[in-house]
Amino acid sequence: MCYSAQILADYRKYVRMFGAHMSLREFARLYFERAEGSKAKIPKGMDDAFLNPTSDEEREIKALIEKFNAEQTSKLKQDLFKQRTRLADAERTLQTKVTKEAAESQRIATDKIAWTLSKLDDFQRTEPQPRDSRIFPGHYAPVMVMEDGHRVIKPMRYQCRIAGKPASYDVKYPGTYNARRDNLEAFWKPLFGRSHGILVVSEFYENVSKAKMEGRDFDEGEKDENVVLEFKPNPPHDMLVACLWSRWSAPGEPDLLSFAVITDEPPPEIAAAGHNRCIIPIKPENLDAWLNPNASDLAALYAILDDRDRPFYEHRLAA
Repeated sequence: MCYSAQILADYRKYVRMFGAHMSLREFARLYFERAEGSKAKIPKGMDDAFLNPTSDEEREIKALIEKFNAEQTSKLKQDLFKQRTRLADAERTLQTKVTKEAAESQRIATDKIAWTLSKLDDFQRTEPQPRDSRIFPGHYAPVMVMEDGHRVIKPMRYQCRIAGKPASYDVKYPGTYNARRDNLEAFWKPLFGRSHGILVVSEFYENVSKAKMEGRDFDEGEKDENVVLEFKPNPPHDMLVACLWSRWSAPGEPDLLSFAVITDEPPPEIAAAGHNRCIIPIKPENLDAWLNPNASDLAALYAILDDRDRPFYEHRLAA
């Protein structure tokens, strides 16, 4: 499954690359909900696409982003003051008597201060960093779909909640950011052949067993260790990753747009690195056929997934 991915977060690049339109109404709704207190996790790269607005709708979104950033900055500064006070108290205690409680308080406060300063720096920073466009399950990303014959970009959560299912499915099925190909006509039947999308990805990350990565068996009494690997296509290029998506609605609740990436058995180089799944990047010439699925011809859709982009995936330990 795709534990994390480096995505194309700037919707303007979608417009240039694919002639796609942007659903400003959906973006504005998402940013309004976040500014009003929702838990929506939006990568900085998506926010930064609105730094230089060119329309009233984009200026409205920028204002919502600035409101959210100002509120978060204020909270972080309050937390920073609390942790610095905690650290000073712990250090005073340690000067007279070394206690486990004071040492632990010192450690926690030091870690939280470093994390808070990093978050404050992110809110103030304008130079992009690769981490700005990295998503994890639960984060939002721009997904391209087909609507009324046009390619459209919509913001969607990376964990799919199928329409008609209870919100509790998010907890009951936490792995629903991954749509296994061998499950497309079972769990994912309401979406396969009906609601298809594309996520543009330059690289992805997976959790693997260190022993499997090293191609060896566990030593007696050895505890398994997890490592995160970064996989990049060679030659480097943006991959058009096949997705399923849904619009979930419920009385008294805001609509939720969400998606899952389709995964399949891995190519040899990913299997050799210790992982058992891989995203499916489709070929550019199959883009419109994928985005315009025919539920009565699933064989044609499987053929698109089979006729996939097949780069060689190089890997390294993630930073």
